[in-house]
Amino acid sequence: MSGWGLRDFRYGGLAALCAAAAFLLLDPAPASAQMRALAPPQSTAPAPLVPGTGSPGATIVAPNPLAPAPLAQTEPFIPAGRVALAVAARYGRDAPLISGGLIWRVYAAKPDATGIFPLLKEEHAAAPTFVLPPGNYVVHASLGLASAAKAVQLRAEPVHEVFEIPAGGMRLEGRVGDVRIPTGQISFEIYTGSQFATAERRRIAQNVMSGDVVLLPAGTYNIVSNYGDGNSVVRSDVNIDAGKLTDITVTHRAAVITLKLVNNPGGEALANTQWTVLTPGGDVIKESIGAFPRIVLAEGDYHVIARNEGKTYQRDFKVVTGVDREVEVLSR
Repeated sequence: MSGWGLRDFRYGGLAALCAAAAFLLLDPAPASAQMRALAPPQSTAPAPLVPGTGSPGATIVAPNPLAPAPLAQTEPFIPAGRVALAVAARYGRDAPLISGGLIWRVYAAKPDATGIFPLLKEEHAAAPTFVLPPGNYVVHASLGLASAAKAVQLRAEPVHEVFEIPAGGMRLEGRVGDVRIPTGQISFEIYTGSQFATAERRRIAQNVMSGDVVLLPAGTYNIVSNYGDGNSVVRSDVNIDAGKLTDITVTHRAAVITLKLVNNPGGEALANTQWTVLTPGGDVIKESIGAFPRIVLAEGDYHVIARNEGKTYQRDFKVVTGVDREVEVLSR
């Protein structure tokens, strides 16, 4: 990797972030083999579209970290023949309760005739109380891509369960030198495990934009950063800790190159030109058509071929990190 910086925020920062983003989360994949058989929730409205929500994966746009905490919930009325199940979640045994961003689902403990575990209730509050008949249930709690599940038995007395979800967050951005790469020009993919691991890695998030926050289980992840649509790709490993928001800056060694085919130095660019950019070894990096194609290229040496009106022109050029410039090819 070319380089990257980290900054951690303790539980309070991530908790406020989750609280303000409760309605921007996508549904995560179930956390265990048993939960994969559970029936999906029935939504009455489409999920809101936000940057960085490519499938698979769940990301949220970073909200105002100073957003107020949610108001306390009113205790529900418990009719006869029903039992109260109060639930909450925390990042770990000694961590504070998670104040928002949670999705709670209660399933029947036994599958129906089709083998599906029916979804009985769903809540998005931080610490909801479910009112249910006595019996056995499976409760699933999710925070972004992190989740936990418990089997719960209700009899006559109220039950209070606290789930432990060892989740952390990462917020990404890219730079060239000291200059931040604008949003929309760089994207990120996130894979489980280290890039050096021998086991097969699984992509869990894609099309993540600068400033997006991804919530996921604590652990090691590999980030693939793509700047532009050329060959500027950086791979980095990062460790995410439970209860922390980690800011990650990926540094690219690249520049933006504008190609021009001209009759004379500094002259007007010729339209309808076909371009091919290659490495010195002949590997094609980018092909395009136009008078002023702009390409992001990694630092290094290149060879460009321009074709116009049946004639071919070419030249070599060098890319220096952070030096955006025009490369002219003379049509003679």
